[in-house]
Amino acid sequence: MGTISLSQKSALVTGSSRGIGRGIALKLAEAGVKRIAINYLENDEAANETARLVKERGAQPLLVKANVGDVDQLKGMFATIKEAWDSLDIYVSNARASIGTGFYAAPMEITVEQWRATVDTQATEFLVACREAVRLMGKNGRILAITYAPGGVTGSWQPWVAMGSAKAAKESLVRYFAVALADRGITVNSISPGACDDSVLSGLPPEVFKLIREWHESGWTPMRRLGVPADVGNAVVLMCSEQAGFITGQTLHVDGGGSAMSAVFPLPIQANR
Repeated sequence: MGTISLSQKSALVTGSSRGIGRGIALKLAEAGVKRIAINYLENDEAANETARLVKERGAQPLLVKANVGDVDQLKGMFATIKEAWDSLDIYVSNARASIGTGFYAAPMEITVEQWRATVDTQATEFLVACREAVRLMGKNGRILAITYAPGGVTGSWQPWVAMGSAKAAKESLVRYFAVALADRGITVNSISPGACDDSVLSGLPPEVFKLIREWHESGWTPMRRLGVPADVGNAVVLMCSEQAGFITGQTLHVDGGGSAMSAVFPLPIQANR
């Protein structure tokens, strides 16, 4: 198959000033994407650094400051893309509400306002953004949602109730849009990272993040490490390739095998020790 090339493509990655979003933007640039819009909310310094790194890899960066949880700002972001480029080939929905907004709260504690704000950055964002992106896309467009699949089937991570539910709704929308846009040649898929360094997990209390790292390195992730943003970026490049043109409505787990493990049996009898 050879090296995947996305030359002459244009892409928009939300929440790409740092973390997983930055990792995605950099991998797209390395794969030959010509123009990359870097969406961010408030960290100008981090966004400028991503722009520098993107340019260093041969792509033309475009900084777009917008809160994706605000429909007007979200539509304005696409208007900026239309004015600058007039078209778009790749849309990656990655941005999330920050922990500072208070969404990290258990079911009996989270406020309705915190719940709504979280859903707006995920499900509402994806509904609106897909419709806006499609207006700029021709045949062979690619739409990708960065989700968290376990949030839709488990309930043990109690403070994740808003984000887990919102991500599950987003994954459902992926399937609906995959069907709706198939006749246009546009694929719509989701990527579910496992525990990942330099991500939302890094913003958790240090003792919590330490437990997460030790848990996965002990073998609950068969590859015995946390993921890194570049792992997710590589998966995005793969799903944006011409070779992935018949894959749509799917969720790709990028988790080092973590989703293949079962909590029913003790670790020593599940994996090689």
